[in-house]
Amino acid sequence: MNTLVGEPTAPETVKSCCAQFYESDVVRFLFGDSFHPGGLALTKRLGSVIGLDATTRVLDVAAGRGTSALHLAATFGCDVVGVDFGAENVRLANEAAAAQGLAERVRFVVGDAEQLDLPEASFDAIVCECAYCTFPNKPQAAREFFRVLKPGGRVGLSDLTRRGPLAPELATLLAWVACIADAQPVEDYTNLLTAAGFAPGVVEPHDAALGDMVASVRAKLLGAELMVALKKLDLPDVDFPKAKQVVQSAADAIGRGELGYAIITGVKPA
Repeated sequence: MNTLVGEPTAPETVKSCCAQFYESDVVRFLFGDSFHPGGLALTKRLGSVIGLDATTRVLDVAAGRGTSALHLAATFGCDVVGVDFGAENVRLANEAAAAQGLAERVRFVVGDAEQLDLPEASFDAIVCECAYCTFPNKPQAAREFFRVLKPGGRVGLSDLTRRGPLAPELATLLAWVACIADAQPVEDYTNLLTAAGFAPGVVEPHDAALGDMVASVRAKLLGAELMVALKKLDLPDVDFPKAKQVVQSAADAIGRGELGYAIITGVKPA
């Protein structure tokens, strides 16, 4: 797959493209080890907001290479199961857990957020960072979150937020897998959780974290394009003009207040 071109398409193709995109070396080059705004500091904040501690069993949905799950386990002492659509991400995440001596408390499995192969009422908390907006069937994912949580359990999303319509270039498949194209207004995330049965929880804006991340990605793209032109770096799947257009449009939308980032939580009634 050319990871940086394309248009919106069928749900299963979107899921597959997201998985391949976040398994690619390009993503690690552009985003570092933590693939979401705010990095591990915001992951820790999310864990604090939903009350993680050493007694908590946590599900990390769209866990990627496990960086956040391992950080939560090391910080709060909780047990974590990470689910990701990409088999290579899961393999690397389990290797990272073993390397950090956390394999007894953190494990990763392949899975689909909209069809979790996990028992009902088996977790105390769910985290989902910068991924819920990429799920093609968000109501179904919210219902699955509700099903696998114990009564009184908490779900915590951190995700891109939208205010008003976005520019056409932010409706591409690249923008979708980059968590932009289907970003929702804050109230819509809350409504999706409420419709699944959750009581509304905390809404906490973190717009500055998104601006910082986009600025960093834009700088890395320009540097990478120069290094590729000088034949000092090989990134064959990158369409630099299209990628730069999306990043510039995202930066413009952030500047106009049309894109932001937030923590949104919900509670399953006891």
